Amino acid sequence: MLIYDELTPPERALWDSFPEGRWVDLRTGVPEDDDPALGARWGAERTVRAEVVAALLLGGNTERSSGVASLRLAGARITGHLDLAGAEISHLLWLKECRLEQGVSFYAASTRTVRITDSRVPGVDAGLARVEGHLDLHGSVMERGNLSLITAQVTGELDLNGAHIRAPGKWALFAGGLVMGGGVFCRKGFTARGGLRLPGAQLPGGLFLQGARVENPGGEALVADNVTATVVDMSEGFSATGTLRLRGARISDLLTLEGASLGGSATALFGVGMRVGTFDFGLAAEPAGAVDLRGAEAAVLRDREQSWPKEVRMDGFVYGSLRSDGAPLPEGVGHRLAWIRRNPGYAPQPYEQLAASYRRAGHDDDARRVLLEKQRHRRRTLHAPGRVWGHLLDATVGYGYRPWLAALWMTALCLLGSLVFSAGSPVRTKDGEGAPFNPLFYTVDLLFPIGDFGQRGAWHWTGAAQWLSYLLIAVGWLLTTAVVAGVSRTLSRN
Repeated sequence: MLIYDELTPPERALWDSFPEGRWVDLRTGVPEDDDPALGARWGAERTVRAEVVAALLLGGNTERSSGVASLRLAGARITGHLDLAGAEISHLLWLKECRLEQGVSFYAASTRTVRITDSRVPGVDAGLARVEGHLDLHGSVMERGNLSLITAQVTGELDLNGAHIRAPGKWALFAGGLVMGGGVFCRKGFTARGGLRLPGAQLPGGLFLQGARVENPGGEALVADNVTATVVDMSEGFSATGTLRLRGARISDLLTLEGASLGGSATALFGVGMRVGTFDFGLAAEPAGAVDLRGAEAAVLRDREQSWPKEVRMDGFVYGSLRSDGAPLPEGVGHRLAWIRRNPGYAPQPYEQLAASYRRAGHDDDARRVLLEKQRHRRRTLHAPGRVWGHLLDATVGYGYRPWLAALWMTALCLLGSLVFSAGSPVRTKDGEGAPFNPLFYTVDLLFPIGDFGQRGAWHWTGAAQWLSYLLIAVGWLLTTAVVAGVSRTLSRN
């Protein structure tokens, strides 16, 4: 139990100011002397025991006052472990430019707004805590521990702007199951040595990481599996060394990586099954690792050509509209086809999805080209007979997406046959029967197995012209079969 007469002068000042919520400022006004990084050398005149802070927050000074009781302390060196685990705290705590020698525990506590700003603290454990207000750690440095918010509830905002977390282990932030009322802000120079772990967090106010730097080489820079959020903003120079993991995330409005840099892992972005309103993937440069978007959905996809790595897993990726470098479709179907080819192996769905986007934009020719490229890609996976038949369909009718090719072939063969047959003399099959010989209609009769101008039965050839006639009959059947197969394929797809 604390005895007032045994308190040190700064502790007495804090005790006396608490009922009215007045600031106790122990700073000298000299920046180099007030730097918490050098606070280990602060003397007794700037030292407060953690047990004094805890005693006040737990109702140690119940003196009535016209003000609102709160603890406001600046420029102090706080010794001992500030342990408030399981406590019911009904007062504001604000530590400014302080140095805490040991970590702080709010584990399973219920408290009002907590602010530990521009300070040095080994770590903060607020797992299972309920904060009725804001949790503000902006500008603070955690260099020997991490921030734990596992299954915590914060009705206001979490402010980590300008904070630096240098965790000794794999994770700088543990916040699985975190329930926020406001936003989570990690901007304005926020850095983390260790990953940010937020699986299952509920962030209706959004997650803001503009310009932040997160380093977890070989691991995950961000784990946000099954997160529910309105906005996840990793733009304005955001840098991640490690995987961004967003499996199953539900982001109703915007997921943006505009101007971000990703690296340090075999997979730069793992977004399998995520659901996003607008997905802005305009990276500053091509990431070294793969991007995995299998089964993901986005109402709008905005990107840049250099944003995509050599491997993009997109089987099952569904999007409503596409915009590249701010421009809507079409920005060049060749660029989009090269994008799809980054998907390893052959998968039909990415082609079908891209074609559907072009059709919705009213660009049917581009949609047909995409579907044609799909068939050409598929052809490479077939056995030799299938590849031969595929080449025939491609050359003759473009797999049904270019039926005019068959007309060109037929026209060219008609001209060839007419020229050859007009240079010779055919033999009448039956004397006195049949129409006069016409080289053009004779060629048409050979090429088209359906219909008859009476020329093929009335006349025949010998020698080289006879072999040409056989060839034209065979090619005619092949072309007709290819046209029927190609058109049938197109109609069945539509």
